[in-house]
Amino acid sequence: MSNIVNDVVEDYIRGTLAENTGQIKEMEKYAKENSVPIIHKEVSELLRVILNIHKPKRILEIGCAIGYSSIFFSSVLNNDVEIITTERNPVMLEQAEKNIEKAGLNNIKILVGDAQETLKNVEGNFDMIFIDAAKGQYKMFFDTVIDKLNVNGIVVSDNILYKGMIADDGLVVRRKRTIVKRMRDYLDYLCQAEYLDTSIIPIGDGVAISYKNGDRK
Repeated sequence: MSNIVNDVVEDYIRGTLAENTGQIKEMEKYAKENSVPIIHKEVSELLRVILNIHKPKRILEIGCAIGYSSIFFSSVLNNDVEIITTERNPVMLEQAEKNIEKAGLNNIKILVGDAQETLKNVEGNFDMIFIDAAKGQYKMFFDTVIDKLNVNGIVVSDNILYKGMIADDGLVVRRKRTIVKRMRDYLDYLCQAEYLDTSIIPIGDGVAISYKNGDRK
């Protein structure tokens, strides 16, 4: 499997973007040393721009891991946001709770357990949904929560090109075929649904940004 962006271009972009500082940088170091997947640098900076433009007051995140994305989102928005996130891995959960406590944040709530179940009980509406969890379940996650997204809200689906396998059958690993098929179906849905305007951006491992222009029929 290969990167979806030329290595030279990717290295240039990452080297040009300003580095994070403080706890965010510490978490990036921890993630690298412990092989914890977090959002790619170029994707996080895209999201910084989107957050500053959109200024969501409530964000639903599916896939917390060590809490990096939630804490990053909160820092960009000067903590003027409520974030609901999900995590079922006890090791990740423990680290996320430590990181959130260290950051002194009380605006991030973690729903513990399988997202397929915990998402059913989420209350209220959201201005943004960020999906970064089990790749073969994106459509299920989406269907469970899309009606909780306000009109004019956005859905960000990360790692959407899955090491390029989504675009090229020659890159598909046999054990990943079901995941690839489901992700392709999900992307087709995002791009064809009339109540969504979707852009697929080939940075990081691929990110889809979908704008909800009306209610789902």
